[in-house]
This record gives sequence, C-alpha cells and structure tokens, in this order.
Amino acid sequence: MRLENQVALITGASHGLGLAIARALSGEGAAVALLARGGPNLDEAVAGRGIAPTALALSGDHALGTMGLHRVEVNIRPENTASLRVVEKLGFRPEGLRPRYLHIDGQWRDHLTFALTREEIGAGLLARWQALRDTPHANT
Repeated sequence: MRLENQVALITGASHGLGLAIARALSGEGAAVALLARGGPNLDEAVAGRGIAPTALALSGDHALGTMGLHRVEVNIRPENTASLRVVEKLGFRPEGLRPRYLHIDGQWRDHLTFALTREEIGAGLLARWQALRDTPHANT
C-alpha cells in the first residue's frame, strides 16, 4: 500500500471532545482522516503552559512520522484566537477560509485551514516547539 497519498485532518470544534480515526482504502491507495472534535479545551488554571502546542506537536509528529502520513491539516474557527496562536507557534502554513465547514451549535461555521507536510517539519514539530520554548519571550 502506498502511504504518500494519505492525509491526516486534525480539526478543532467548539464542543464534544473525542478522537476518531477513519481509513478508506481504494484501488489507488488509502486515505486516513484523524478527527479530533473539541480541540484542546483547557482549564484556565493550566492555560498558557504549552499544553495545547505540545499536544498538537506530538499528534503531528505521530501522524507524519510513525503513521507515515504526508500531510496534516488543522481547521479552526476564526474567533478561536488561542488555537490560532497554537498553529502560529508551530509554523503551520495558512491555506485559507472554509466557509460553512462544520455544523456546530445549530449553525454551519466557517473555519480557517492550516497545514504542514512531512517535508516541512524538519526534525519534527515537538523539536520545533521545544526550541521555540527555549527562546526568550517565545510564549508572548
């Protein structure tokens, strides 16, 4: 089976924490979707400690490294400034707006899309995040 055409999707939504992995096989290869609903909902008491970027970095490294996937996408509601800061810290590339992308709280909600491919992560997202955290004023 060829893995270079696989895609991982890590999607943040405003409710329902959970994780599902779906794999669709066809004659031309496989597609994998990793759907994380709810995103990193953190208690305010632990916010700002790097938990969300660390979790995304570990997930991205697992998807692009261990699983051998080629691409990771993150989709975030435009008003979710905390999650937008997480993808910015990790160097995800902005790809644009997905109008009415997910049905949340009774309405279709727009999302901004960010992505990275295996070739863009160098030594890995966790290594990138750890290096950034070691830089003075990296978390501001």
